[in-house]
Formats: sequence, C-alpha cells, structure tokens
Amino acid sequence: QTCALPILKKKKHEQSKENHYRIYGINGCAELLKHRKNQVQSIDVMENSPVQQMTFFKNYLNTRSIGVKIISKQNFLNKYQGLRTQGIVVHFSDNIARYSLPDYSKQTGDIFLLFADNIEDPQNLGQIIRSAECAGVDGLVIPKHHSAGITDTVLQVSQGAFVHLPVYIVGNIRNTLEDLKKQEFWTVALENSVQSKLWHEIDFKGKIACVVGSEGKGIRQLIIKSCDFLATIPMKGRIGSLNVTAAVSAILFERNRQVHGNQ
Repeated sequence: QTCALPILKKKKHEQSKENHYRIYGINGCAELLKHRKNQVQSIDVMENSPVQQMTFFKNYLNTRSIGVKIISKQNFLNKYQGLRTQGIVVHFSDNIARYSLPDYSKQTGDIFLLFADNIEDPQNLGQIIRSAECAGVDGLVIPKHHSAGITDTVLQVSQGAFVHLPVYIVGNIRNTLEDLKKQEFWTVALENSVQSKLWHEIDFKGKIACVVGSEGKGIRQLIIKSCDFLATIPMKGRIGSLNVTAAVSAILFERNRQVHGNQ
C-alpha cells in the first residue's frame, strides 16, 4: 500500500504505460504492420479471406507465427459482429499521443501545428487526423479535456494516418499557444466573426499554429482571444456552416497551396 501511492500521484504527462487498441480493415492494418509491427500483440484473420492471398499480408503472416490466429468464417463473424473488418483485426499496444511538444525555438522555415478544440465526436477527430496527415501537418494538438481523445474509433476512422502523424495532448491549449508565440509562431483561429479575414487571405507561411473547433461549441472564447488572427470560410448555402472536417481540409490545403504552390 505504501508503494502504490506515488504511482497514483504520478503526473499524466509522465505516463509510460502503453494503451491497448484494436484496428481492422486492410488499409489501417497494413500501415500499422509496416511501420509499428513491434507494437502488435495479436492478429485475427478470417479463414479463406482475401487477406490471406494478398502479397503483403501473406508474407507478413508467414513470418509471424506467434499471435496470429486463423479463425473460421462463422466464428470470426460472430466475434467481430457488425464490423467491416475485411477479414483482419489487429490488436496492439502503443503510446499514440505524446504529452509535450518539441522545442521549436531554434527551428526555422514552415512548421504547421493544428489544434483541435472541443472535437468530441470520434468520427470527426479521426477524419481530422487523416486530413492532417495527408496535408503534411507537423503535429495535431488536442486538449486533455474537451476532446474525444484517442480511442479505437478515432484510430479506425483515420485509416492508418495515426501511424505517421504526431499527436500531442496538452492540459491547456491557451497556455500552449502562448508558449508557441515565444517560439515565433503566429496563431490563427477558424472563427466566423466580423474581425475575421477570409481563409485564403491569411499568410500560412512560416511557423503557424491553427485552431479549429466543433460545429456546435466552436472554439472556447479564451483561446480565440489569445490568437493573433481569425479566419473565416464564408458560406453561400442555407446551412451556414461547414462540417469541421471539411473546414479543416480547406485550411490545410490552402496552406499547402501557399507553401508548396503546384508541387
């Protein structure tokens, strides 16, 4: 009992225990097995599924005897009822998120960090991870609270993008933005306001930290007030707002256009 107390009081950003996750489907499983195979605990494969005949999986499964289970079709479907597994499910342990950002003070050039505030829908967060990785974002930052967090659903929706995109969890987004300002970052919040500039009029070159929020709650006011610029994407339709994942895509690929041109 006396030795358990310090462990309970250990700060969360110092956690070293790996979390256990499950991912299924060909694309996500392939990315995981290619790049983080050391984290894999077990693999369930449906007997006589196309996965067994695909070159990559066939070679991988033949070289890994421990932890691979070939399960009859009926038992597999019963075990993973309702999931679109494409015949493969991988169970793994990993520390997906990091609890402190790198020191960017001595880095120069184009660095883009995306902050997701109040994104409590795991589908949206997973899609944001996927879009951010496709757009070459340097890191996604989410708050410890006011977030869906890193869950099986989030990782599943990302379609393996989580393997490549650094994800950071911070206790206070506003304080983190202030720290980044000291490291020569400009901060931008996506917010419909009379003070907002059109999204394509914002200069996204250099060191940029961009904050997006959910359609319902948006970005918390204290965070908005701490940002240097506000950006908006005006709507022509009757609905009046974009899904956050669509808005993120617009921002990220506008940034790519500015930084990389037609490359």
